[in-house]
Amino acid sequence: MKKTAVIMAGGSGERFWPLSRKRKPKQLLKLLSDKTMIEESIQRVDGIIAPEDIFIITSEVLVEPIRQCLPQLPPQNVIAEPYKRNTAPCLALAAAFIQAKYQNEFKPEEILIAVLTADQSINPEDGFKKTIVQIFDYVAKNEVLSTIGIVPNRPETGYGYVQVEVGQDLIRPAVKFHEKPSLEKAHEFLADGNYFWNSGMFFWRLDVFNNSMIKFLPEVGNQILPMAELYKGNTEIAFDSSFEATRPIFEKFPDLSIDYGLMEKADNVVTAKALFDWDDIGAWDSLDRIREKDEAGNIQTGNPILIDSKNTTVLNESTNSHIKFAGIGLEDFVVVITDDSVMISPKSRVQEVKKAVEIMKKSGEDKWL
Repeated sequence: MKKTAVIMAGGSGERFWPLSRKRKPKQLLKLLSDKTMIEESIQRVDGIIAPEDIFIITSEVLVEPIRQCLPQLPPQNVIAEPYKRNTAPCLALAAAFIQAKYQNEFKPEEILIAVLTADQSINPEDGFKKTIVQIFDYVAKNEVLSTIGIVPNRPETGYGYVQVEVGQDLIRPAVKFHEKPSLEKAHEFLADGNYFWNSGMFFWRLDVFNNSMIKFLPEVGNQILPMAELYKGNTEIAFDSSFEATRPIFEKFPDLSIDYGLMEKADNVVTAKALFDWDDIGAWDSLDRIREKDEAGNIQTGNPILIDSKNTTVLNESTNSHIKFAGIGLEDFVVVITDDSVMISPKSRVQEVKKAVEIMKKSGEDKWL
């Protein structure tokens, strides 16, 4: 069986402004370690999936930055979507490319695909590898679509959940997907023990994915093979932007997530219990659960001065820390400094950073984006 990986990396990471910019969004930032988040995603599957079998689906503007960040990948494996159409069309495009690339070597039923993301914290790496090895073995033998479910450790209202059948097996049939719950419902899910966080990672055989898409999302699924035909003979070309031949097809696709378009409708979904700790890096406050803090609960980079401040994050990312920052009496704040911008917000409102980005877009202030 041929093991492949698809990493979806087209997001703009607007909630991480001002560090995240159009040509350097959060997947290209070193938020958790000395590696970018997309480099960490590649590293996690080292020894399981070869670099030449890893494919990055991204936006046209990020093709070259990602190629520069990941020189170990063949440049043609960084693929631009013609239009922004959410994750269901994104994964259909990936399936078409993979089918065309391996058509002379493997049948669709001999190709395994892991769908990964570039914005998550995962530890330990060994637990992650053990989990995906077992999932690969399962989906190779069964006509199923698999997710990874994360055992919740708090009543989280910001994540979607997947309910699984009662049992002790590592991989169990999924019963139902649930949208982000109320706090009361999140407490119920936590107490029940059969509700996992939906990690947004998926695993399947190529033939099972294609057939499932045709059955449950035909307006997209029926175009996978036509796109694969267009890609024949073109999978070894490192296009600077999207593949022009697919544009007329892709333009007509609906804007649908893979969760809503396929996973919530399909009757052959299973969920594997994660053997690792996981966190979604969605906004500045998520660093609280990941980064090292001082004795007052502060996270600091760039040598700021903090006086009588606690539970505050200050990231001075100006070049060589040439901007000096001093904070006095700050509590539960986030401060991010770059060469040209400063963002200050209470931690409770960091989701609203995206609103500031929207204002700049509408005002034509692109130089700060």
